[in-house]
This record gives sequence, C-alpha cells and structure tokens, in this order.
Amino acid sequence: MISIADRIDHTLLKSEATRPQLHQLVAEAIEHRFAAVCVNGCFVADVAKALHGTGVKTCAVVGFPLGASKGTVKTIEATAAAKDGADEVDFVAHLPPLLACQTEVSKFQFIEIVKAVRSVNPRIVIKVIIESALMLSAESAAQGEERIESACQAARESGCDFVKTSTGFHPSGGASCLAVQLMKKHSGGLYVKASGGIRTYDQAMQLLDAGADRLGCSNSTVLIDEVNDQVT
Repeated sequence: MISIADRIDHTLLKSEATRPQLHQLVAEAIEHRFAAVCVNGCFVADVAKALHGTGVKTCAVVGFPLGASKGTVKTIEATAAAKDGADEVDFVAHLPPLLACQTEVSKFQFIEIVKAVRSVNPRIVIKVIIESALMLSAESAAQGEERIESACQAARESGCDFVKTSTGFHPSGGASCLAVQLMKKHSGGLYVKASGGIRTYDQAMQLLDAGADRLGCSNSTVLIDEVNDQVT
C-alpha cells in the first residue's frame, strides 16, 4: 500500500458548509499533508490564511457547479479568488461548446479567465472542469472521444494547467478510468485531475493508474484510514 495523500485535493463544496467544518477540513489537510484544500469562493481568504506556510495549497472553485455563468462573471470570481490567496483555481467550462466540439469558442472563453487570474498571480495553477461523463454520453464512442479531445485542446491552447473530469454534482456522473485515459491521451502534456464519486482506496488507485495526476475527494480521510488499516 502506498500513500496517496499528496495527490489529493481535500474538498468541501456543499452549499451548506459551515466555517467549523472548514476549520476541520484545514486541520485534516495539514495533518495528512494533502496537496490542497478545495473550497467555494466565500471561504478562500480564511482557508488561505489558515494554510499559509504549511505547504498545503488553497484551491477555489469558480462557476461552480453549472459553468453557466456569464464569462465576465467567471472572470471576476476567479480574479477575486486569486486576490484572496488561492494558489489554484478550478473553473467549470461552459458545457454546450464542449458538447458541440467548438474548440475555438471554448478556447476563447478559457483564455479570458486564464489571463485575468494570471495578471494577479502568474504562478497560479488553473484547472478546467469539463464534466467528462457528460462528454462521453454520446451516440458513439468516437463522438465521445472527439469531445474529450476538443476540450483538452481548448484547455491546452488557452494556458490551463489541468483538465479535470467532473464537479461531482452533475447527474451524468463523476470520474471514470475511461475518461481519465482519454483525457491523458489528448492532454498534450496537461495534468489530469479526477474528481467526483471517488469513495475507496482501490478506486483512487485505479484512477491514478489510468493517468490521473491529482484526485478531488470529499472523503479523503476515509481513503487514508483505509490505507492505514490495510498496512496495520
């Protein structure tokens, strides 16, 4: 068994999340040395302050969970997160252009966010969420892969660092090994984050073996406890 803690974004994105729950999330992330704590924008400043100097990154979601906000609104939200101290931003793509393989349309939308955020922090890590399960719910496997390829191209050419499978809130589903494999195939060097529905250590390892570089988990401590139980 191996530790996967440094590959996990420890996540709490429920609309009813409270500050005491966020304090616990931060404490768990510091204890287990997770890669990042991923939260909604209203908590970014507090989380960034609490994590300062710990080596654990602050990650903010933007346009979450629908990706249907006006582009300027996403840009403002992402910029605010960067100013509040986010080290990483995970924004939800507008899905219709991705479903239609309108690469240039998506690329233009992504660029606006990337430019705005990097004007605040040139080193910030940017991940784009493409709802891969929805992309793969096509009439054919070829069409599904074409959508993934188009999304990866738009992410790559706009300056994003990661493509991310899912919000975990879409009814089409969360991360799958197939989605990760296709995203890795077409990433052109981008990192891949698998997120949504990751419940067990075995599932997490399967996604890492499929090519995921990072995992988004809301039950991260359960995975770590599962590792420790099997070791002992």
